[in-house]
Amino acid sequence: MKNKMILREFQKEDTREMIDIIRKTWHYDEFCSHKVANKLAKVFLYSCLANQTYTKVAVIDNCPIGIIMGKNIARHKCPFRYRIKQMISIISLLLSYEGRQAIHLFRDVDGIDRELLDHCEIDFQGEVSFFAIDENYRGLGIGKNLFESLLYYMKEQNIQQFYLFTDTSCNYGFYEHQGMRREHEKSLTMDIANQKQVMKFFIYSYQI
Repeated sequence: MKNKMILREFQKEDTREMIDIIRKTWHYDEFCSHKVANKLAKVFLYSCLANQTYTKVAVIDNCPIGIIMGKNIARHKCPFRYRIKQMISIISLLLSYEGRQAIHLFRDVDGIDRELLDHCEIDFQGEVSFFAIDENYRGLGIGKNLFESLLYYMKEQNIQQFYLFTDTSCNYGFYEHQGMRREHEKSLTMDIANQKQVMKFFIYSYQI
């Protein structure tokens, strides 16, 4: 990697790049229009920003190319500005039929995540609430650097165990290479590009 990467906290100016990364990482354009995919990615981003106590963005040449967010559950207080932005983004989606269909899928996935967490008989103190890398910068060690920064934060916060949700649309094997353990999984049949596809959703844990 020619240019030096830096890690810093999330800034308002990162929003556009993060929306693009979310849209591409979770393949939103495969099951809805580009316009709705952007709106859905915006809902996802603000939902994550409302659910964190820690952010780090990987930046190269002033361009955000990756992000990780984590949460100390005991210390989390939902930032009001992000909750408002989340609600405005949801309302924008609900104004169209396609948007309502997309938000329905979003809620189905959220329900699966809740079910996976309910099956874990573990007293988690932390969560990885968002983790994604621009597809053009994968395989360069950026993900590992971001994960290690979050791990340092968790240790600093005296968190013993944390978790994250992921699925087969992502490189979930990365988490196993970082020492995380798959606790539970659940399948969901989804209509993507007018074809039925089965996706698997996972919850992983990490013990410090």
